[in-house]
Amino acid sequence: MSTALYLVILVLEFHATIHCVPSSISESKVTTCHLPQQNATLYKMSSINADFAFNLYRRFTVETPDRNIFFSPVSISAALAMLSFGACSRTQTQILEVLGFNFTDTPMAEIQHGFQYLICSLNFPKKELELQMENALFIGKQLKPLAKFMDDIKTLYETEVLATDFSNVSAAKHEINNHVEKQTKGKVVGLIQDLKPNTIMVLVNYIHFKAQWASPFDPSETLDSSSFLVDKTTTVQVPMMHQMEQYYHLVDMELNCTVLQMDYSKSALALFVLPREGHLEWVEAVMSSKTLKKWNRLLKKGWVDLFVPKFSISATYDLGVTLLKMGIQDAYAENADFSGFTEDSGLKLSNAAHKAVLHIGEKGTEVVAVPEVKLLNQPEKTLLHPIIQFDRPFMLMILEKSTRSILFLGKVVNPTEV
Repeated sequence: MSTALYLVILVLEFHATIHCVPSSISESKVTTCHLPQQNATLYKMSSINADFAFNLYRRFTVETPDRNIFFSPVSISAALAMLSFGACSRTQTQILEVLGFNFTDTPMAEIQHGFQYLICSLNFPKKELELQMENALFIGKQLKPLAKFMDDIKTLYETEVLATDFSNVSAAKHEINNHVEKQTKGKVVGLIQDLKPNTIMVLVNYIHFKAQWASPFDPSETLDSSSFLVDKTTTVQVPMMHQMEQYYHLVDMELNCTVLQMDYSKSALALFVLPREGHLEWVEAVMSSKTLKKWNRLLKKGWVDLFVPKFSISATYDLGVTLLKMGIQDAYAENADFSGFTEDSGLKLSNAAHKAVLHIGEKGTEVVAVPEVKLLNQPEKTLLHPIIQFDRPFMLMILEKSTRSILFLGKVVNPTEV
């Protein structure tokens, strides 16, 4: 059926500024996650992370109206949670509050262990699915990070720490870009274009995801050119994949949208949300973790005559302004407190960039045989099946099944806009 390849990059740059007063970090024992384990926080986090994802999505719709949107909520959440681990006092509180956590309901140690289990669960090897979340922290050679912080981020966040000579900006940029290009198998090239001379630390986070649809599309059924209504006055032509198959789907009368679930092989699924014409903004405004739970209860399996565009989209965001508006303010200010990182002169966050690339097609990396007799059992019922045609702007999200984490979230306004 179809295949998707997703690559997400998050870059956080830190600059030396002033000295900040150290504050205590939880001394609770860190446990190494060898296998995915049942963890109450992990499942509470799926709702918290989902609400953060939709809040961030709505910010992007304001900043880039009428444009494609695509990003990885779980990678941004994990990177910010890791950032909070090295933050203290109000700097830490602001980061976690923007993520949706409340210390009264969820202690700091529980939050950190929850992310540990989340990352471990996502990275645990799965058959027929390539999914890997990785972090790399490039630290200036002159910096003296705290030993406890270094040990804990390796354990909690599976982070690779690399000593880097930032005094040579050109060489440092080359080193980081080469590392990213290698780790993403050449899919992301030249990630960092500029490094400020006083940069002393860069955090890079990325997800590699590659999977086959559980029910691949037959390429011979793909229409070479089909109309996609971008807006009331703009129509573009796109390849349109087609098949008759059984899918979980529903019509949400309250939100005026159709929801279709397309499973990847085993461990992941995609939700395609098609609002009625003119109702996209309403659906975007009310999306929440409760909406996902409602849909999960109401989705029913049945035959569908499905049309989905074959497309690629990419999106790049400067998260700095967005995070400021959401409430992460001290991290960028002169009074930033990242004393959990190091006893050296204080740090402040300089830049946060996010890049995501999405490819949707008929199959996976391996040839999938599509039986030619697949539809012969239902010749007379074809006209009775509901037709779901994604020929106008729609929302898309990719979820990992075991953690219910939103790996990717986006909106396709124009599938020809790369």
